[in-house]
Amino acid sequence: MKIWADADALPGPIRDILFRAAKRTKLQLVLVANKRLRVPESPYIRFERVLLGADVADGFIVQSMESGDLVVTADIPLAAAVVEKGGLALDPRGELYSVENIGERLAVRNLMQELRSEGMQGGGPPPLDSRARQGFANALDRLLAQLDD
Repeated sequence: MKIWADADALPGPIRDILFRAAKRTKLQLVLVANKRLRVPESPYIRFERVLLGADVADGFIVQSMESGDLVVTADIPLAAAVVEKGGLALDPRGELYSVENIGERLAVRNLMQELRSEGMQGGGPPPLDSRARQGFANALDRLLAQLDD
């Protein structure tokens, strides 16, 4: 199993949690982004830089991942593609996307996008606070412990 991170918009504190988890569990972590990222030296951490463009990193992740891999992303369409391919998708706030909930999440995302395009709904998710970071760390630890069993 590998852990993939859609790293273009991934908050630094979440990357740091992933770095520690990769070293602790000795699982391969692959960060994918179209910009240069600071990545610690480790045999368990790799950075893949992709070309600029809409969904280039997403396409790389979906093409490269295997069933059973974990992808960390806030991108709902990417999460849907990951789940469809048999992978696990975890939001940076700790929500695990599954076959049971991804359709609803995708529908809500599409509705919100439509409302924003019509000027009816503004803003995005709240800032990632310490509670959200802890929620992600706890969800990641639970998930990795389940996979280790």
